[in-house]
Amino acid sequence: MNFLKTLLALSVTIVLCYALNRTWGVVPPIGKFLSPFEGFWVNAEASYKDAPTMNEDKLQIPNLQGEVTVLYDENGVPHVFAQNDHDLYLAQGYLTAKDRLWQMEFQTHFAAGRISEIVGDKALESDRYQRRMGAVYGAEKSLSGMNENPQAKLSLDAYSEGVNAYINSLSPREYPVEYKLLGYAPEAWSPLKSALFLKNMSFVLASGTDDLRMTNILRKYGKEVTEDLFPNYPSKESPIIPEGTKIDFQPLPLPPAPHDFTGIGSMNPQPERDKGIGSNNWAVSGSKSATGLPLLANDPHLTLSLPSIWYQMQLVSPGINVYGSTMPGSPSVIIGFNQDVAWGVTNVGADIIDWYQVKFRDKSMNEYWHDGKWKKTSKRIEVIKVKGKPDVIDTVLYTHHGPVVYLEGQKPFKKNIPVGHALRWIAHEKSQELAAFYLLNRAKNYDDYVKALGYYSAPAQNFVFASNQGDIALWVNGKFPLKAKEQGKYILDGTDNSADWKSFIPALQNPHVKNPPRGFVSSANQSSVDPSYPYYINWEFAPSERGRRINERLTSMTKATVDSLRMLQNDNYNLKARDMLPLMLELVKTPTKAQAEALTKLKSWNKVNAPDEIAPTIFETWADYLREAIWHDDFGSDENIVLKYPSFDRTLTLMQKDPKSKWFDDVLTKNKVETLEDLAGNSLTATLDSLVKKHGKMSEKWNWSDHKSTDIRHLIPGMNALSKMDVKIGGGSGIVNATTERTGPSWRMVVQLGKDKALKAYGVYPGGQSGNPGSPLYDNMVETWRKGELNELLYLRSKEETSPRIKKSLKLVK
Repeated sequence: MNFLKTLLALSVTIVLCYALNRTWGVVPPIGKFLSPFEGFWVNAEASYKDAPTMNEDKLQIPNLQGEVTVLYDENGVPHVFAQNDHDLYLAQGYLTAKDRLWQMEFQTHFAAGRISEIVGDKALESDRYQRRMGAVYGAEKSLSGMNENPQAKLSLDAYSEGVNAYINSLSPREYPVEYKLLGYAPEAWSPLKSALFLKNMSFVLASGTDDLRMTNILRKYGKEVTEDLFPNYPSKESPIIPEGTKIDFQPLPLPPAPHDFTGIGSMNPQPERDKGIGSNNWAVSGSKSATGLPLLANDPHLTLSLPSIWYQMQLVSPGINVYGSTMPGSPSVIIGFNQDVAWGVTNVGADIIDWYQVKFRDKSMNEYWHDGKWKKTSKRIEVIKVKGKPDVIDTVLYTHHGPVVYLEGQKPFKKNIPVGHALRWIAHEKSQELAAFYLLNRAKNYDDYVKALGYYSAPAQNFVFASNQGDIALWVNGKFPLKAKEQGKYILDGTDNSADWKSFIPALQNPHVKNPPRGFVSSANQSSVDPSYPYYINWEFAPSERGRRINERLTSMTKATVDSLRMLQNDNYNLKARDMLPLMLELVKTPTKAQAEALTKLKSWNKVNAPDEIAPTIFETWADYLREAIWHDDFGSDENIVLKYPSFDRTLTLMQKDPKSKWFDDVLTKNKVETLEDLAGNSLTATLDSLVKKHGKMSEKWNWSDHKSTDIRHLIPGMNALSKMDVKIGGGSGIVNATTERTGPSWRMVVQLGKDKALKAYGVYPGGQSGNPGSPLYDNMVETWRKGELNELLYLRSKEETSPRIKKSLKLVK
């Protein structure tokens, strides 16, 4: 009997060992993941934070030309001192991979449409979408452009050498924990991966398109109604380039407008753009600062994630000493400062993506009609590898405009993609962004900054600038097609030659301003220019509230300090509530008991979206419900064709100037004509009902931070254990502190320009330097970020400089 028990136990053990140490479909070997010898336990790390200065370590790195010194501060920021540029970028690649290898590779797998290789066919449609949108095609074009510049090519190649040196130093037991969790191994890095990473930023920041929705509206309501409800300039605005700024160039003549074209419309529902993606930046001149020299601030708003989007680094070699935030996967500093200048970026939101309806000759789709003749399509074969299953072969057709992303009968992955249309996108052009950042990192003055921006194409960014010579400036920068006014607001006729992009706005004629009389420059994704600018950039930008609030604060600011700008970055004032709430309150004539309690909260509210306030929860929910009540019947009730709602700005203007408008009647109700007062009262009731259902009776559970529930999530969906959930923070969409449920300030930086030691800089992001969840440096800056504080950035002038903040020294040698 004992023998049988022993045999049974042994059999079970053998089966478990076998089961836990093999892959089952897309499930990795759990036994290896849990193993104390090679599993996730191996990935625990000690912190530099409170450690005494450590003895110097040495690492041999292949392909180095000389010795590199790396000094780590208490937050794990590497300060890299190299003897030449090749070694500088090799070290950057090595050190970034050491902290963020999995993130770098996972993001480039995503950009290349290769996630199915890791997780199986559940990612197939996402991969197919990336390929069909031309992500790899665009990266290949970008790489060819970057390789034409010797400096960019050097940085790319050396960076790849550094990443590969780190990968080659690893044994499987040392792989980052996510590789063990997902059951795959790192592969060799290449310059194309860096190009893919940079191209993915165009997907994040410049792939939004309303062309199809606007065409649907045009077909349903006609040109007059569409242009009235969707005007080309808002009623409330404070444009990035101040009104009255004189142009310093002779504009080119605009091409003739193509004929009106309503296309075929769409039967596809289309989601709104992500309202949380945006950014703020500004620079204050010496006339408004306490030091007499400029101050600069930047906080790009992106998806909040762990590992963090950004990675801090100081890069020093002959001719360069730059500090700032890099992007894991790309060489150089993207947002930062050096001894003489500082710069930052926000997204422009330019109209650099157009859709053209294609007329094929026949079902073979080998030819399409354009400019009075049949032209040949080209075909790109995409091979998608799928874990545990055969490869998927996908064929993408290209016209001279670009890829025909989805053909008739195919279901788009994202519902705002029109079927049977070719995509013309600036992201498919050759580009030299790395040359721009290479030069910007080394800039000494305004002229150097302008020269660097001449190499930049996409995604279009508002580059703010300040120098220790006293200059401040802002360029709305990127490669913009020269179009007729509003060309691309609607779908274009792919057969019409006049609808093609034929040239681009000269780089030196992009919108810009230097040392304006008001003493500051700023951007918050609002309209780039007023209607007097001679070229078309876009017809619609981000709502004006953040930009207007920033400009109000900066206008009144005197003797500004670093702390002044930090406090502005954390400003929670709700300008939307200031504009709209008084009218909303006035519309509720005879409130119920529940409404009266809510109205009392709103009337006593200071219009600040503080984390522990109930009023912002009521207002933001009510404003959304009221907008929905006004527009749903006309623009959202048809399940077969969902349309874009008019903007908040246009809605408020309608409420203020035409309160008896026909648009306030709900056409879906019979025998009743609704008024604006009806909609306000009904939407307030719906607001309170929904909040009670979600949180219970009005209490502290209605507090804004609890209702909004900001999460900083791991890049693997569902990994809450590796995430920071329910971060208690204020702000919101349209607030300067633009922290929403999933997006927010991904890197806050403030720089005080000055000579030598007078130069000071501060920054923080919601995460940590390490991508390893087992490291204390994985999320150690989240609380500092949450409280609106900044860390002083340690800017070293030489590798011999001493500081108690230096906790570790590392030599990289041949």
